[in-house]
Amino acid sequence: MESPPDPPPGVGLPLARTNAEAHLYLSLQPCPVCGETRGRYRSSVVTVDGDLASRYTGTCPRCGAERVFEFRIPTEVLPPPVDRVRFGADEPSQLLDPGQWLAYADDRARRVPADRSGLVGEELRAARHALATALAAVEEVLKFIPEGAEAVPADRFTTPEGRAVRDREPGRFGRARLAAVHDAYADLLKRW
Repeated sequence: MESPPDPPPGVGLPLARTNAEAHLYLSLQPCPVCGETRGRYRSSVVTVDGDLASRYTGTCPRCGAERVFEFRIPTEVLPPPVDRVRFGADEPSQLLDPGQWLAYADDRARRVPADRSGLVGEELRAARHALATALAAVEEVLKFIPEGAEAVPADRFTTPEGRAVRDREPGRFGRARLAAVHDAYADLLKRW
């Protein structure tokens, strides 16, 4: 079984707050044998050390390596909202760090055309969903800023990928700048 990030001390498995968060985490994990990130996973509910957990199993499409991930299920399950994207409740993610969230927000935002004219049906829905996902990912970054702090603390960046995003542009992790991006995405989403 591959290991997700270490959970907080005294807690067994890391928490996947929603299925959306778990699936995003899985999509970012390269196969330890060949490096492939694509994959399809089946999920099941299992018991691990007396606690309910989600187990995701799949096979690497490139090399055939078996992949298994287990996550703690939250005490209160958050149903997916109808009108927006949500990755978790108020607490910061235990699976992705703020740099990974911001990189994902950037990726989703790049999928949104500057002009919606000419988009219809599925193209319009896909662009709107990409923008809603970028907004939700920025909300996740904001959760890493402690109350009273002006930026995400350096120790919250726990992965090489996340630290690389921070190192390229550390100013992007300030509360004011993140709030401005959040508000811009929210305003744009209202017009879409």
